[in-house]
Amino acid sequence: MRKLGYVKNAGRRLKQMQRLKEKYLNEVQQKLQEELDLKNKLAVPRIEKIVISIGLGEAKDNSSVLEKVKVYFAELGGQSPVITKAKKSIASFKVSIGQPIGMMMTLRGTRMYAFLDKLINIVLPKVRDFKGISQNSFDAQGNLNIGLKEQTIFPEVDYKSVDKTRGLAVTITTTAKTKEAGKKLLEGLGMPFRS
Repeated sequence: MRKLGYVKNAGRRLKQMQRLKEKYLNEVQQKLQEELDLKNKLAVPRIEKIVISIGLGEAKDNSSVLEKVKVYFAELGGQSPVITKAKKSIASFKVSIGQPIGMMMTLRGTRMYAFLDKLINIVLPKVRDFKGISQNSFDAQGNLNIGLKEQTIFPEVDYKSVDKTRGLAVTITTTAKTKEAGKKLLEGLGMPFRS
């Protein structure tokens, strides 16, 4: 089994992926301040964090699944994921309290911008029949939720080592107060939306 090499290569990748953060600071922030008619620069919406999560229902029966998924999941975001455990016992799903049922990681700062840059410019264009992200993917506070059907569209995932296709969820949390402000922020950064 491969060792977790994400820490070693993370520094190189982060230096290459600074362009989205620079784009926000140099272009998008000022444009948003004018469009939203904000007097204070600190009131301009920005991305706070990105949460990536994956459900692993079969991990309750087969703990080796956790190790397989942890290898590529760690490489997606450049940090080690947290194993999520069941908070309640559900008899119909044969789940009891404390059983591992998934993984998640929260990205902030430079890793967050690096992941978002990769998502916008590499991953989403590889999705089959992709016509843009739906407007309904936003919540009332301007946060965006994206569901991806397979993990193999990420360049870090070697499809030969994948035992099963698994979907994952990406939540982009912004400081925007409205859906429209959140959409303008992500559009400025290059996120493709359906027209």
